[in-house]
Amino acid sequence: MPKALAAEATNPLADELTTGRRAEPCSLVIFGATGDLTKRKLVPSLMGLAKDGLLPPAFAVTGFARRDWSDADFRKELKDGVQQFGRKGTAAMFDAMADAFTFHQSNFADPSGYYSLREHLDRIDKERGTKGNRLFYLATPPSSYSQILQNLATAGLSRDDLEQKRFARVIVEKPFGHDLASAHALNEQIRAAFYEGQVFRIDHYLGKETVQNILALRFANGIFEPLWNEKYVDHVQITVAESIGVGSRGGYFEESGIIRDMIQNHLLQVLTLVAMEPPIALTANSVRDEKVKVLKAIRSFAPAEVAAATVRGQYTAASFGGEDVKGYIEEEGVPADSRTETFAAVRLQVNNWRWAGTPFFLRSGKRLPRRATEIAIHFKRPPLTLFGQSNVQPNVLLLRIQPDEGITLRFGSKVPGPDVKVRDVRMDFRYGAAFGGETADAYERLLLDAMLGDGTLFARRDEVEEAWRIVDSIVAGWQKDGRRPEPYAAGTWGPDSAARLLGDGRTWRQP
Repeated sequence: MPKALAAEATNPLADELTTGRRAEPCSLVIFGATGDLTKRKLVPSLMGLAKDGLLPPAFAVTGFARRDWSDADFRKELKDGVQQFGRKGTAAMFDAMADAFTFHQSNFADPSGYYSLREHLDRIDKERGTKGNRLFYLATPPSSYSQILQNLATAGLSRDDLEQKRFARVIVEKPFGHDLASAHALNEQIRAAFYEGQVFRIDHYLGKETVQNILALRFANGIFEPLWNEKYVDHVQITVAESIGVGSRGGYFEESGIIRDMIQNHLLQVLTLVAMEPPIALTANSVRDEKVKVLKAIRSFAPAEVAAATVRGQYTAASFGGEDVKGYIEEEGVPADSRTETFAAVRLQVNNWRWAGTPFFLRSGKRLPRRATEIAIHFKRPPLTLFGQSNVQPNVLLLRIQPDEGITLRFGSKVPGPDVKVRDVRMDFRYGAAFGGETADAYERLLLDAMLGDGTLFARRDEVEEAWRIVDSIVAGWQKDGRRPEPYAAGTWGPDSAARLLGDGRTWRQP
């Protein structure tokens, strides 16, 4: 093995991360290995793990795709990706272990390509000591999943061997279906090849350190959890804002809209972490059981209820960021009569003992003023205004997921001087200042967890289907209503009517 893989970790947190966190030797097979995801995210993330000393000592990657590439072609493309998108110092790691990357050319639909893949992996086991452990990554369009899964099973590649301690696992990229019916069909296809414990449905949002920190903030600190309920929390706002438009993804986005592209997965996943009960342990099923309970506590909407609980919008042309930008219907691949939403805001109720009566507001959109993801916990006002000021604001606990990762607590403090005046002040925690160093990409944590067999940060089948149940009921209401999305100018915070969704004198936080 190259010495670089056994080298001491250069990340100051590596010792802490390495404890009990090094995976068994294994081979990673990437289907669709010539695509952008492999070049931009997967291999740069693997090299980040290698740099931090977290890859198993015997490790190999096989790219599986239609393109007629040699091993050398594959390695050159990957090295370019690591140099462009990898963390500092990871290009040297790739050079040190380049021979661990090989390419297997085949069509996804050709069964013979999977039998030859099995022979290829058997050779790698002997040459590199990967011990028959296989991790399959479906970095392809969802339309190819069925063929790949079926052929893996037919070739005997989806079976693990508990007696021999050999694992076979599959990582599935989102989208996990287009609606509840297609998600259920996909899950049945997966189940025909792999049992649920072998399946890792990846949502990169759950790999972000700041998302994972939601659990630490709640359950590692005695000062927050006693207040984390309907008695003290007025409402919760979860915002995922993007300043960019759909660009060249117009054709895809036209089929999904923002509710399928962002709310069904990212925002509902974050909501479950904010609202869940304490798990009995930080194990995969204990955490995911509690997340599923949250989704089950959100009832489906009747079509007549959707208009009052949601707002949908579509961005129009405007001057934004110093340039004139197109409206959504002017984007490539978007029809002029499109009814697809690029902005959605939804009011949800978690109908359980902890949260009864506390609304959760989810908001996401394209061409908003800035890129930001945040969770704002708005606490209730004190019962009595002792200080004679009507403008004293409620306390807000703000969790910033990106780009300025950190936590802020807003509270009232007396202004210096003879008069008793209260003004809002903030206490700030920033990840970069507190821990220093370079933050690892979300895919690093998720790839490592999949190698370890830890499904905590991956979506389970019932999570996916419960989320689709909720979203399907909203989409059905929109379709029955028949109205077009409300227009909003690019560079604004969505339709003006989004403000009425909050009610009771509340206002949206502007990140």
